[in-house]
Amino acid sequence: MFTGLIETVGAVASVERSSGDWKLTVSSDLPMGEVKLGDSIAVSGACLTVIAMGGATFTVEVSQESVGKTWFPDIGPGRPVNLERAMALGGRLDGHLVQGHVDVVGAVERIAPRGRSTQIWFRVPAAFGRYIIPKGSIAIDGVSLTVNEVIDDDQATRFSINVIPLTQQKTTLGNLSAGSKVNIETDLLGRYVERLLKHGGACRAKGDASSDEGGSGGGLTEAYLRDRGFA
Repeated sequence: MFTGLIETVGAVASVERSSGDWKLTVSSDLPMGEVKLGDSIAVSGACLTVIAMGGATFTVEVSQESVGKTWFPDIGPGRPVNLERAMALGGRLDGHLVQGHVDVVGAVERIAPRGRSTQIWFRVPAAFGRYIIPKGSIAIDGVSLTVNEVIDDDQATRFSINVIPLTQQKTTLGNLSAGSKVNIETDLLGRYVERLLKHGGACRAKGDASSDEGGSGGGLTEAYLRDRGFA
């Protein structure tokens, strides 16, 4: 798990592409003395495993699944990437729970100043819009952010976020422009709630009499959640 609070911005040193897993070597100022083989590091939002280290660089393996879910097909030497090591048990959670499992590649639609901050609008396929809500959390290239506005149509969902000056300076978000691709991970909780609602009957605990009031066998419903304080 990660928090979405970027530790540092590294730079891609080399990319080894193959028909199988890729190898990505990154140069950074992470404290390499604290990094071990097998550790997880989020590279622009994708959780990857360290397989080699040397000096100020580390190498991670990128599965074909990760290649297909990210903008990594466009990656090359010199490309800046956001870096975060996995959160330590008992550490502060100042962002939100980020798995490092990218859902989809989004695109920047437009960027505009908002006071000292910057407003950025993104576009994702409509199928992912149901996981994005106003004032909800979202990870963009590994950065934990709050969604401001959401606009849906049949083809796409568009949403906006505000980026404060510090975040622009300390992450790659300050490099974005219209058309830029970004790795997007929607909120984990939203995906769990969707599955519970979809498969409510199968997910109810056995022997829970309260889960089938009146013998209706209706599964997990909005009324059931409302009665228990979830609305």
